[in-house]
Amino acid sequence: MTLEEKITKDLVTAMKAKDEVSLRGIRAIKSAILLIKTDGSGVGIDEAREVQLLQKLVKTRQESLEIYVKNDRPLLAEKEREEIDVIKRYLPAMLEGPELEAIILQIVTETGATSAKDMGKVMGAANKQLAGKADGRAISDIVKRLLTAEA
Repeated sequence: MTLEEKITKDLVTAMKAKDEVSLRGIRAIKSAILLIKTDGSGVGIDEAREVQLLQKLVKTRQESLEIYVKNDRPLLAEKEREEIDVIKRYLPAMLEGPELEAIILQIVTETGATSAKDMGKVMGAANKQLAGKADGRAISDIVKRLLTAEA
């Protein structure tokens, strides 16, 4: 079942249950899918593109959430948190912690990186290998820590 089919099914379920929180998040996903389908590029939506779309939706909401928290807007911040939770339901499980660190350590070894000067090389390889599987910020933090620790 594609993301679009799953979203359509869940939208009906949320409407019947009168679940406003889920409706907001699901409608945001449905809207983003529709925008991609009608952008005129003719590029289909494969699984990788679906994950990329969902990650982008989460990222924009996290940025908004930070702004709302910073500006003391708790009601708006709560709405963003709720939508993030709904959208994350459709994302595959992300790598994190020791598992992610082990993969990045292997990439550092394979690329022969020895200092912070090699960060670009490692980040390029890590982002390519871990696209859709790990958060970019988490990858960056681990790479920085590993390369500065080895220096």
